[in-house]
Amino acid sequence: MQPLKIWEEKIKKKRYQSSFRDFLQDIASNIPFVLYKMPFGISRFPPTERIKIFNNLEYEKDRDTLIKRGNDYDFEINFFQNYKNLIDKIGVAATMQDPKGENITYGEAVRFSKNVYLSFIVIKSCENIFYTFYSQEECKNVFNSVMVWDHSEIIYFSTAILKSYKIFYSRYIVNSNNIWFSSNLIGCSECIFCDNLHNQKYCIKNKEYKKEEYFLKKEEILKEKHNFQDYYNRVNKKAENISSENVSGNFCVYSENVENGYFCYRLQNARNAFFVGHSNGRKNVLDTICSDDPGFGDLYGCSNMGSAENCYLSNCFIGSNLFYCYDLLDCHHCIGCISLRNKSFCILNKEYSKEEWYDLAHKIFASMEKDKILGEVFPASMNPLYFNDTLAHLFGDFKKDEIVEKGFMWRDEKIKVDIPEDAEVVYVKKTPVLSDILENTPPARSSLPPQLRGTQGGVLLEYQGFDENGVWQINPEILKKVIIDKNGDYYKIISQEYDFLMKYGLPLPEIHWLERIRLGLKNNL
Repeated sequence: MQPLKIWEEKIKKKRYQSSFRDFLQDIASNIPFVLYKMPFGISRFPPTERIKIFNNLEYEKDRDTLIKRGNDYDFEINFFQNYKNLIDKIGVAATMQDPKGENITYGEAVRFSKNVYLSFIVIKSCENIFYTFYSQEECKNVFNSVMVWDHSEIIYFSTAILKSYKIFYSRYIVNSNNIWFSSNLIGCSECIFCDNLHNQKYCIKNKEYKKEEYFLKKEEILKEKHNFQDYYNRVNKKAENISSENVSGNFCVYSENVENGYFCYRLQNARNAFFVGHSNGRKNVLDTICSDDPGFGDLYGCSNMGSAENCYLSNCFIGSNLFYCYDLLDCHHCIGCISLRNKSFCILNKEYSKEEWYDLAHKIFASMEKDKILGEVFPASMNPLYFNDTLAHLFGDFKKDEIVEKGFMWRDEKIKVDIPEDAEVVYVKKTPVLSDILENTPPARSSLPPQLRGTQGGVLLEYQGFDENGVWQINPEILKKVIIDKNGDYYKIISQEYDFLMKYGLPLPEIHWLERIRLGLKNNL
């Protein structure tokens, strides 16, 4: 029984040959940025012939049978074909979720958290997370944001927030509180329109004021509700690297020896890392995206990794010594396995003795080396996501022709979800074109495109404003409406969102929830 060190080193060597663009194409294309509506709910996968998708509840009931449905390894075909035969047989759950989670039905990659809605990657005791990408470590009450980590609370329309409180329309904020329309602040409080400040308070446009004068000016600025979105659009999108040594990239915080690191927190010894880190640190990471947890490391070509170490080309949450695995939890020493729980020494979902496993593992890796695929990612033809619906497309300069030629899928049709014919539609802004259509077309006509179907409910401005006492109000009737933004995408205001907006005096959002997240991710490389 020989250790696998020789094969692990060969996989690492192969990954070190990848460029940052290769990393985006091959690894970031495994992270979906769109949720698809299915008859049973939502799915991280689009309904295509590339993968068999099951309702999470049904899949969970059959989870224990997966170990009985494993395949023997067939050396007549290569490893990737062996894996494909297994996944074609057993399929996958629609989303990656904790089956014991509370109110997380409409979330993707949610673990040990509760009250999550239309959000991606929410883990480690987070609560009340809405329209957000990647929140971890006991964060609470977060809306329309990206990368909110390490015990942050009350965050709205913000990106890259660490250990902070009451942050609104801001980017790259660390250990700060009560911040509006600002960026690159560390240890600050009560700042508006500020950039690149450390340990400051009562500042507006980087100028410090006396406390009383500051709050008078703040009160006037926060009355300009109609300008909030524009103010946010003007916030500096270029992040600083904070208290880090020998790093390249954007927003590497308390990190060292990181090449091509973006949104990294307490990370050591890494190359091509995206959204990786934890308050207690991570180390030895290569070609890895969206991974966290303290004290663990040695991740190579991985995504969505939590308490995991010594893993290779896998997408799992908790485990160790995993190779080419998907959605495993509390597993170790597995190769080519899918959706197992609390298992060890498995290959293609079939259990072996420790000695048998090591012997077979050596043979498999030797055959992969012979086939020149050891350390390679799964072929693009096996990727079940539309490339332009993944993080890879958001951050890379990839063109459709290039991607399709390599075997990835590309979605051409715009996603449109129909709305009830009796829905009352509210427009963000009434353009001359929309006004003409509405005045000359009977409402509730099924022949109309979905974004124009329904009765006219006015414009968004009519549902919010200051009352006679100067108090900001939002008409609760908006909860019954469907809102159409300038791109023709529709969305609704949910009760939790309404309560948050009212409590903190915020205007109704003017863009679709997914576009709000995109704004937090764009222009960050």
